[in-house]
Amino acid sequence: MTITLAHYLVLAAILLVAGLTCMIVKRNAIGVLIGVELMLNAAGLNLAAFAHYNQAFQLDGQLMTIFVIVLAAAEAAIALAIVLNFYNNAGSIDVDDAQELQG
Repeated sequence: MTITLAHYLVLAAILLVAGLTCMIVKRNAIGVLIGVELMLNAAGLNLAAFAHYNQAFQLDGQLMTIFVIVLAAAEAAIALAIVLNFYNNAGSIDVDDAQELQG
């Protein structure tokens, strides 16, 4: 059995649904961040899979995948700093408690 493009797309769809579910079900900031990371990984997997199966744009897909990985790392670092600051101010990482921060 060979692995085809459809296998990669199904795996990426599963990652996307897991990310959306994690963002909806988990109502704390860490759960939302994990959901965003899963969705970015699904996008990166799609880019890499399409680059592998389309030989004309192989380098473009790989470069975009690396860009998505760098974007995810930067997002995680900034979001972690925001979450730690929010925890110091509010004493909780529950997303619903963030309503107190509105002006």
